[in-house]
Amino acid sequence: MNTLSNLDKKINEHFAGLVVRKDLVKAVRGNATVPNYVLEYLLGQYCATDDENSINTGIETVKDILRKHLVNRKDAGLIKSNIKERNGADYKVIDKIHVDLNDKDDVYEASFANLGVKKVLVDSATVKAYPRLLVSGVWCIVDLQYEHSLEKKSCPWIMTGLKPIQLSKFDFEEFIEARKKYTTEEWLDLLMQSIGLNPELFDRRAKLLQLVRLIPYCERNYNLIELGPKGTGKSHVYAEFSPHGFLISGSEVTMAKLFVNNTSGKIGLIGFWDAIAFDEFAGREKKPNKVLVDTLKNYMANKTFSRGVETIGAEASLVFVGNTDSKLEQMLRHSDLFVALPKGYYDSAFLDRMHFYIPGWEIDIIRGEMFSEGYGFIVDYYSEALRYLRNFDYANAYADKFELSTEISTRDRDGINKTFSGMMKILFPDKQAEEKEIQEILHFAIEGRKRVKDQLMRIDQTYQDTDFFYIKEGKKIKVMTQEEETYPNYYYRTQTLDVGVEEGRDSGENFESISSLKSAGDSGAGAIKLTESSVKAAEVTKKAEPVEKSDEPKLGHVVVEEGQKGISFEKLFARYLRGAKEIVITDPYMKAIHQVRSLMELLELWISLHSDRNGLKAKLITKKEDVKEEQQFDLLDRVKEAMEREKVEFEYEFDETNAIHARHIVTDHGWKILLDRGLDVFQYYSFSDYLSMENHNQLYRSCRKFEVTYLRCDDV
Repeated sequence: MNTLSNLDKKINEHFAGLVVRKDLVKAVRGNATVPNYVLEYLLGQYCATDDENSINTGIETVKDILRKHLVNRKDAGLIKSNIKERNGADYKVIDKIHVDLNDKDDVYEASFANLGVKKVLVDSATVKAYPRLLVSGVWCIVDLQYEHSLEKKSCPWIMTGLKPIQLSKFDFEEFIEARKKYTTEEWLDLLMQSIGLNPELFDRRAKLLQLVRLIPYCERNYNLIELGPKGTGKSHVYAEFSPHGFLISGSEVTMAKLFVNNTSGKIGLIGFWDAIAFDEFAGREKKPNKVLVDTLKNYMANKTFSRGVETIGAEASLVFVGNTDSKLEQMLRHSDLFVALPKGYYDSAFLDRMHFYIPGWEIDIIRGEMFSEGYGFIVDYYSEALRYLRNFDYANAYADKFELSTEISTRDRDGINKTFSGMMKILFPDKQAEEKEIQEILHFAIEGRKRVKDQLMRIDQTYQDTDFFYIKEGKKIKVMTQEEETYPNYYYRTQTLDVGVEEGRDSGENFESISSLKSAGDSGAGAIKLTESSVKAAEVTKKAEPVEKSDEPKLGHVVVEEGQKGISFEKLFARYLRGAKEIVITDPYMKAIHQVRSLMELLELWISLHSDRNGLKAKLITKKEDVKEEQQFDLLDRVKEAMEREKVEFEYEFDETNAIHARHIVTDHGWKILLDRGLDVFQYYSFSDYLSMENHNQLYRSCRKFEVTYLRCDDV
């Protein structure tokens, strides 16, 4: 029996009947070849509860429905026979339905993708109510009858009812009121669970990168691109998440299918779907149709396309996802971040239409343990919420606090504003965001558009340098991309040959940089010497080592940026732990295996600093896990046993209030090390990949963003 977390209890309290346990999809799927939203629609009918007995009963009901009514091609003959033998009585089937107009007989006719039945008459009212039936097919629950006729043109299959699998009613005001019950962190975690991912394995930036994929569903005419390694779930949201999205596989599509069939005048996908994603978009060898590329460019810029002499407007957002063959460093050194695209799309005018570039290399490859077992929105409910939000524009929500640089072009500004608006709708549909949260979203939106613009300057020399910054209370805050901070030597393709670090250099600009790793006590911001064409002599913060070469511990403060490598516990803590016979570690989150592994690695380091282990004592103060208590006890007991084998005393205790938040290490020789996110400082890496460098050496792991402060304390 599953024990609910505090968040899951809260989710069921405020969204009762609208959420479902996400691991149930796997429990009922079996061999069913249907999108997740179809399964969750059924689960929502029978399993939208936190009562375990009701859930188990509901699972069996859903399995029974799928067994009896979901059409599998290999069983189509049996189902057709079952319908015939009902002697005119209705029989429900779940199938993907497509409707065509038979202009010779002036009737609409449906075809069933899996049942193999065609030319089933559909009344005009149904087609008017669900126009997408005419385009690409919609998953539906259909009532069918069989009645044979001697007339040659007559179809024996009679449709007596059709209901697309989507929410019939959505109350926006109730949605907004319920949102107000959650903190930002709780809402983020609810959304992560809603898309099927375990929020505990993602830091804040990783969560934002996952959720930006949802913007095409809530923002009209939004153009998004994501390129990165295979297996990161780039297309999942567009294939499985919403009945309002359409995934084009293989990136091969015709003008007639996407825009308009000039022979029949029939409007294509663009006219009917909220979000259209081009899967497998990358591939240098592909040769897209030039007319299609030109039409896409026009649509992405002007939101219109032509049908003969007629100009037609549409609201579909476009997403382009593809795999890269090269690592980030190689792309920056030798080409650019768009290099994987087909030649026809490797066009600055086309790429300039992109509002945001998701850095796919920052997103972890999806593994089994990353899927959520918690509660999340039934996807057709949340997809209706996102669709409703398309009617609003949140782009000006930052205007009274922040101002974009006047140097930013209209097209850049549009991209930033649309991303900002989309992320506000996703995170703060009630617009109740604090100033720091608004700033975070604005900064994030600028970074995504800057990534596009910086690469365009590599591809097309006619693009002018742009300072991407915004103004807060008179201060200019410069925005840099993550890869710009990580690889400054490669990022600027027009660097002078004598690139080097100048200590204490000041550009004279009134910039407040969002800095990368910078050691306390630095005499000034280190800067890469750049030519005028590379970000206008931007101040690139020096990647200072967190621990100086001297072994003497010193007061200080260290900031490590998201995705940074080359960081280890030895660099961070060795000189502060050397000589300490007793240490007390306070970390409220010591429950998952990766967190306890970090604890073990810290203890291993501390022990290795002592040739004489006699008298070594370590103590952990943490919070008791409210869901997987047995696992937590087991892991910590194993740490204790391991320490005993090394003649080191280790004990752990749970804070009685269960409300501690502080994270720090205190030594018996006078040092207190403040850890803003505890010992859980590394991004996800696979424990099972025994030959990976990340598994054996912390220096090869990517970091989460965190800060460390070193203090002296008189009383330990």
